[in-house]
Amino acid sequence: MRTCLEIRNVTKEFPGVLANDHVNLQLRDGEIHAILGENGAGKSTLMKIIYGLYQADSGSVSLYGQEMHFTSPRQAIQAGIGMVHQHFMLIPALTAAENIVLGGEPGKVHYRRKENEEMVRQLSKQYHLEIDPSVKVSDLTVGLQQRVEILKVFYRKAKVLILDEPTALLTPQEVEELIGVMERLRLQGIPIIFISHKLDEVKKVSDRVTVMRAGRTVATVETNQTTPQELANLMVGREVVLQVAKPPQEPGSVVLRVDGLVVVQGHAERVKGVTFEVRRGEIFGLAGIDGNGQFELVEAITGLLPAKSGRIVFKGRDITKTSVHRRTAAGISYIPQDRQADGLILDFQLAENFVLRDFTRPPFAKAGQLQMGAITHHAERLSESFDVRPRRIHSLAGNLSGGNQQKVILAREVSRDPELLIAAQPTRGLDVGAIQFIHDKLLDLRREGKAVLLVSLELEEIMSLSDRIGVIHDGRLMAILPGGHVTREQLGLLMTGVNPEKEG
Repeated sequence: MRTCLEIRNVTKEFPGVLANDHVNLQLRDGEIHAILGENGAGKSTLMKIIYGLYQADSGSVSLYGQEMHFTSPRQAIQAGIGMVHQHFMLIPALTAAENIVLGGEPGKVHYRRKENEEMVRQLSKQYHLEIDPSVKVSDLTVGLQQRVEILKVFYRKAKVLILDEPTALLTPQEVEELIGVMERLRLQGIPIIFISHKLDEVKKVSDRVTVMRAGRTVATVETNQTTPQELANLMVGREVVLQVAKPPQEPGSVVLRVDGLVVVQGHAERVKGVTFEVRRGEIFGLAGIDGNGQFELVEAITGLLPAKSGRIVFKGRDITKTSVHRRTAAGISYIPQDRQADGLILDFQLAENFVLRDFTRPPFAKAGQLQMGAITHHAERLSESFDVRPRRIHSLAGNLSGGNQQKVILAREVSRDPELLIAAQPTRGLDVGAIQFIHDKLLDLRREGKAVLLVSLELEEIMSLSDRIGVIHDGRLMAILPGGHVTREQLGLLMTGVNPEKEG
């Protein structure tokens, strides 16, 4: 197969950070080439150079043998390079068809709605990416929005497709659909760069893998000639333990009891009479397909959503109507599922984000004044012990990679010495090294006798970490099962509303 895209010795440096260090990559026609690496390894920077968002300090980018010097995405698009970003670039108020043709509308003066919708319908059939062109993007699922992004690329006649962390925001079902889409595109001869840090997905879908670490390409291997363990070791630069080691432990007294909880959001009942408890020294996992009420349940426990009825009891005290601030002060810590929207203030420094929960209390405040010395010392200590990189506590949180942003949130919440940690999607979008780090911290809390409520869409995570597993479907708790004695098939049936024991 001929080489369609070649990267030679590309280097890119930002103030204080060498993001790409003499990177090399070859993409062949009709292959899915995975770029694997930890958060902050330089994957996204390299893709932005290929796409014209950044310009390399040195090195070259060649497309079908011709060296290219893109100074904007428009030039890259015109040359035939299409990129689907992790965070979609869509306008929610417009329809799928309007988003796809935006900036390149046929008809010039007048927008021909029916004609364009029919053209998009045919385009979606051609690439087996069926969507309804007339539906507003705001009404589409995340998986369907991603299809709109991919069709945008092909509408502009892309010859090379770059998918930047395409599965980070998808449910397991949508991931399977995307993998099917990628395989169909490969059969049509379209070369794809697939950026990921999920070893199972890389093994399943790619032909070759290039591993990046600390801004460098450390290896390119044939996917069918390597193992997940070898790839993980290459990513991190050391031996990685892929299996969670969870010693047996007797749980203690009840820390959290949820009794008959009902939560209404908008006009819909999202949580329907849920009852369970979490004990000291226990990780209670909550499994379910996205959108079945688990995150509304979590927000009710933390005080972000009101309970219509039922009770929330923390350490023997009814906190159902207690404020968020009082729940936090009582010993509840929370890792929200959306780290950028709810976990951090991206325009604040790391030092400020480390004390967001406690900035009004000593030693971080005195007589209404922030004590910057104490805040700085606290931030430096947490940055070191939780391995937040780079170690610049006065840089903005928005400048960190996703994995390091998550470490800041974890450090802040764990350092408060909580009685209960609620972790919603704590490893979403993270690489294998960061996942291992966060899993170890959750198990540390368990060993220390803390209570952990883990909510995750990743079944492997739920099964490997949880002492007990609750399964939620359509706002109802279907069953509570012992961890370690449950299969993916059992959980999958319960997650879709089927309880074999009751039905049998």
